[in-house]
Amino acid sequence: MSKYDVAVIGSGPGGYVAAIRCAQLGMKTAIIEKYSTLGGTCLNVGCIPSKALLDSSHHYHDAITHFEEHGIEIPGEVKLNLEKMMDRKSSVVSQTCDGVKFLMDKNKIDVIEGVGSFKDKTHINIEKDGETKTIEAKNTIIATGSKPANLPFIELDKERVITSTEALKLKEIPKHMIVIGGGVIGLELGQVYRRLGAEVTVVEFMDRIIPTMDSALSKELTKVLKKQGVKFHLSTKVKSVKRNGEEITVKADDKKDKEIELKGDYCLVSVGRKPFTKGLNAEAAGVELDDKGRVKVNDHLQTNVNNIYAIGDVVRGAMLAHKAEEEGTFVAETLAGQKPHIDYNLIPGVVYTWPEVAAVGKTEEQLKEEGIKYKEGKFPMRALGRSRASGDLDGLIKILADEKTDEVLGVHMIGARTADLIAEAVTAMEYRASAEDISRMSHAHPTFAEAVKEAALAATDNRALHV
Repeated sequence: MSKYDVAVIGSGPGGYVAAIRCAQLGMKTAIIEKYSTLGGTCLNVGCIPSKALLDSSHHYHDAITHFEEHGIEIPGEVKLNLEKMMDRKSSVVSQTCDGVKFLMDKNKIDVIEGVGSFKDKTHINIEKDGETKTIEAKNTIIATGSKPANLPFIELDKERVITSTEALKLKEIPKHMIVIGGGVIGLELGQVYRRLGAEVTVVEFMDRIIPTMDSALSKELTKVLKKQGVKFHLSTKVKSVKRNGEEITVKADDKKDKEIELKGDYCLVSVGRKPFTKGLNAEAAGVELDDKGRVKVNDHLQTNVNNIYAIGDVVRGAMLAHKAEEEGTFVAETLAGQKPHIDYNLIPGVVYTWPEVAAVGKTEEQLKEEGIKYKEGKFPMRALGRSRASGDLDGLIKILADEKTDEVLGVHMIGARTADLIAEAVTAMEYRASAEDISRMSHAHPTFAEAVKEAALAATDNRALHV
């Protein structure tokens, strides 16, 4: 029987990063993955393929709407080759997954394919093709991730009534895609197919899209997506989804309890994700789950069983790949006797629509709820020379700072490249910077990042220079 210092169950961003860090710290490490490719949901059917399609569809949309104003003339009609677009997406996924395999080999991590389940707290059975092998692990890290959630009355046929997984590999452009859920996944994939020519209608139970983010971002993104042709039904409760041949009928009640009926040829159900522990046999090791199916952990990400830890989507907190990576590193360093830390308030959130949406820290709604006195600085992206040069005029940056100390408490962005710009805010807040600190740092001109400086100036005695 093979013996390891650490076994990691699941090879998504949290799992494979945990394995690499354990190996770097001198631990004999194995990673267990039930699929034939590494990388988990994120690399295979999540972050990476969706970004590939977002970029490809963005190029297509620019070609048919914006190239001419740049003096780029394409003779004849611009044609979409969906099969080729999907092939490119698959190639990006394959290269990325191969990269993870390379890292496993480089760090001498044993990759074991099969479904891992606990035999007891120190032994793991791995089943593949009806055969079972057992390994012994001094410590185990559960990193089994999540799966798309569903509503109890919706039957997912994965052909016309689909999840994000199927939406990433459609063989045709929908005529009308009805998206249930106005969160990150629904909006990103909705925008992909809107750019490619589909009619897209988003149905959201809450009174605004991206409801967990600052309301200023929700308002601006709604305005931009409406301008792009996306339709919205907010404060609307879906009550049935029925398929008849190639037609999908969605019935819902609006905020006045009036029934509305939508018909389309595809329905994307994107109502969040749920932790995945099926087949783990956690009870055999004595590991406790909470009422939401998540693995219970303490502040050290340790379960109630002292040698078993859990990270990522399968534990409490935001379901984000980079949060899982930080937790994977945290557990590895804890096992090595180090004292790592994670500030969950400073885990950024991003929506990869265009314009991109990004945020870190407290929203204005949270500060009000907590009774924290704050000041606000806003700056519109359209006031930047860089925005005018690229034609990316939509969006804004909003900085919230403590009224007395000027410490930055939250940064909320929508605009071009804000997914990258948010790192500046995270860095500043990690070092407890004030709005004035940011306002006094030189930002290259012309860049989108200048908007961060201007928003900081606006929060510092309303000193923005270019509005």
